[in-house]
Amino acid sequence: MAIEGSSTETRQKRIRLGMVGGGSGAFIGAVHRIAARLDDHYELVAGALSSTPEKAAASGRELGLDPSRVYSDFKEMAIREAKLKNGIEAVAIVTPNHVHYAAAKEFLKRGIHVICDKPLTSTLADAKKLKKAADESDALFVLTHNYTGYPMVRQAREMIANGDIGAVRLVQMEYPQDWLTENIEQSGQKQASWRTDPARSGAGGSTGDIGTHAYNLGCFVSGLELDELSADLDSFVSGRQLDDNAHVMLRFKEKDGARAKGMLWCSQVAPGNENGLMLRVYGTEGGLEWTQKEPNYLWYTPFGEPKRLLTRAGAGASPAAARVSRIPSGHPEGYLEGFANIYSEAARAIYAKRDGAKVDEAVTYPTIDDGMKGMVFVDACVRSSQRNGAWIKV
Repeated sequence: MAIEGSSTETRQKRIRLGMVGGGSGAFIGAVHRIAARLDDHYELVAGALSSTPEKAAASGRELGLDPSRVYSDFKEMAIREAKLKNGIEAVAIVTPNHVHYAAAKEFLKRGIHVICDKPLTSTLADAKKLKKAADESDALFVLTHNYTGYPMVRQAREMIANGDIGAVRLVQMEYPQDWLTENIEQSGQKQASWRTDPARSGAGGSTGDIGTHAYNLGCFVSGLELDELSADLDSFVSGRQLDDNAHVMLRFKEKDGARAKGMLWCSQVAPGNENGLMLRVYGTEGGLEWTQKEPNYLWYTPFGEPKRLLTRAGAGASPAAARVSRIPSGHPEGYLEGFANIYSEAARAIYAKRDGAKVDEAVTYPTIDDGMKGMVFVDACVRSSQRNGAWIKV
C-alpha cells in the first residue's frame, strides 16, 4: 500500500524517538506511541515521561526503556541525548499546553526534530517565541493536527484545489462533545483538571482544545486564510474558568475572486455528542461533506446533480487519498491510522533530512505556521468575546 513508501524509505533505519510527557495514565501519550509505531518508522528509545522521578522511572519500565535513558527533566534529556552517539533524532511532546514552548525550544536548539501535540502553546507570546526558535533551527517542527491525516480529508482538499466545487463560498465547521457537561474537574479527573485550568491550558477552553482542530481542518481543506472573526464564548458550567462552548463567525481573505464566509461551533457541553467533528464546504459548482464518525466516506454533490458517495480506496478515490491508505476498500481506517499518517509524513521528511535530499512535494503535515494560526485564532476569539462579539482582524 502507498503508505508503506518506496523501497528506499523502507530500507531506512528506524528513527530514534524520545517522548516528553505521556507517562502512566496519559491518554494522548499512548496514542502518539501507537501512531509512531504503526508504519514501523520509529523506535522509542528515551523519555522524560513525567516530572515526578518515581513516576518517570515506573513509566519507563512499563515501556521497556533503558533506565539510563529515562529522565524526569526534559532539559537534562535534551542535553544528554544530543551528545549521545545514538541519541534521539526526534522527540514527541505530549504534555499539557503550558510545557510545549519550554520543552520544544530545548530540543530545537540542539537540532532534534520536534513532533508536538496541539495547540502549539498556552499563550500567543510563547507561540511567537517558539516560531522564532523553530525558524532558527535546522530541525523540523511537526504539529499533530491529526485529522488532516485522514485519506478522505486529503481527497477533499485535492478536489477543492482542482476546482471541483468551483470558488469556495461557505465553510461550516463543528466539533461538539459532551464530556464536560458537568463540573468533573472538581473531582480531580486528570484530563478535565488541566484542560479547564488557564495556567496549564491557556486562554481558550473548548476553543483551544477542539476549536483549533475544527478551524485547522476547515483551512486545510478549503485552502483559505482567515481575515477576521466574531466570537461568542461561554462557560456554561458554574465555576468553570475557561469556555466550554463557542460560536464563531469567520470571514476569509479573498481567493479566486471570491470572499468566503464560515461558521464554527465547538462545544464540550452538548449531551449526545461524543466526538462530532464535521466539515462542510460549499462552492459555486458543488459541495463536500465529511464527518469523523464515518471517516472513510466523502459526500460530493455537483450542483444540480445527485449526491455521490466517494470512499477511501474505492472507485473515485484520488491519488491524495490513496497515498495515505493502507488497506483495501471496505475495511475501515480511523483515528489511529489518521494520526499515524502524520507521523509517517514526518518520517519521510526526517529521512530526507538524514540524506540531505529534498522532501517529496507530496509529503504533507502541519507545521509551526499552522500552530501559529491556531494560536492567533484562539486569541482573536477570546478578545472578540470580551468585546461582545466585535469583529477582530487577524
